This record gives sequence, C-alpha cells and structure tokens, in this order.
Amino acid sequence: MATHSCAELLSLAVHEFRTPASVVSGYLRMLQRDATLLNDRHRKMVDEAEKACARLVALVAEMSEVSKLDAGVTTLGKEPLDLFVVVQELAEHMHEAAERDVRLEVRGQASGAAVLGDSARLRSAFGAIFQAILREQPAACTVVADRRVASQDGVSSAVIVVAEQATVQAAYESKPAAFDEKRGGLGLALPLARRIIEGHGGRLWAPASAVGRGAAIVALPLSESNR
Repeated sequence: MATHSCAELLSLAVHEFRTPASVVSGYLRMLQRDATLLNDRHRKMVDEAEKACARLVALVAEMSEVSKLDAGVTTLGKEPLDLFVVVQELAEHMHEAAERDVRLEVRGQASGAAVLGDSARLRSAFGAIFQAILREQPAACTVVADRRVASQDGVSSAVIVVAEQATVQAAYESKPAAFDEKRGGLGLALPLARRIIEGHGGRLWAPASAVGRGAAIVALPLSESNR
C-alpha cells in the first residue's frame, strides 16, 4: 500500500512539473533561435538556462519512469540477449572519469549469460551503475566489471561485480549490504536501475566490506535455455 501511494504521489508530481518545465524550455529555445534579440553575454546566459531546464525535464521523465515501475504499469521487454556481451559493449563506450585516468575493464566469462529482458532498460541500468562507481574513485585506477555464472539458492544467475581491481574478489566474498542509491549528480538513475534489475527477477547490492561504496554486485537469473 505504501509503495502504491508513493507511486501515485510521484505520478502527480510528474504531472504538475511537466507543463511549466516544458513551457520554460520552449521559450528559451525560441530565444536561442532569434539571433537578433541577444548579445553574446545574454546568449550565454540563455544557453545555460536552457541546459538547466533540459536537466529538469529529464528528471521529470525519470520520476515518471519510477512511478510507472512502482505502480506496475510498465511492461518490461522479454527479448533474448547475452548479458555478458551487453556488459562488454557498454564498457567499450563508457568514458566516465577518463580525464582522471580511471578506466573500466571487463573480465571473466565473455558470453553464455542468456537472459530474457528489456535490452534498452538493462543497458541504461548497467550504464548508471558503471557511471556511479567510476566517478567516485578517488584516484587513477582500473575498475573491473567481472562476469561469472553462479548458483544462488539453486538458481543459476549471471553475476557481475563492478569494483576496483584489487577488491573484486573481496567484493564477491563479502556479506551483502544495501546499495547506496543517494549519489549526487545522477538524478534518479540509480533508483531506476535497481527497479529495472528487480523487475527482471534480479538483485542489486553492495558488499558490506570497506569497499562497499566503490563497488556494486548485480545478479540476474538465466533463462531456461542457459540452465
């Protein structure tokens, strides 16, 4: 009941925020298109305001997605895909914190993690997790996305650990703890990621060891064809 009430509140908030944000964004774009109205200083201010407004619109869209997932009105796709291959493809285009020489490297089993899932949403979920871990590394290092198949309570799952390379095995061996979703600058991407993973019958958690905030563990059940 509490989850349903929260979903209704989020849905109402989305409705109330969406219209004024769209109006402001529309007027700002009109100003940007009319080059005769603005000098360089004012154009820069309008450009920054339009970027900020676009971010608000994106946050409203994320709120809408969260409310729909919580209310159970979003239908997740069920297309066959190899999760380990998806992780590899995502990592190849992930450049978060590259300017600080923080690198993401994929290791472990290259393929063989057949799941039925919503490809686009799973990609966004893993992308958000990668981004969160990479951006919080305090210094230059290699973050590893390690892939393996494991049996949990008799169910075969694709397990992916994202952690600094020196702590990958420690993350596997640590007791599970709640994954911290309250990280600045990511909007609602992490709460969305958890809901998407759970919507596929999976789990997202952090190791309870000292590396917890700098690591994430995801487990998704394999499809029948992979068991």
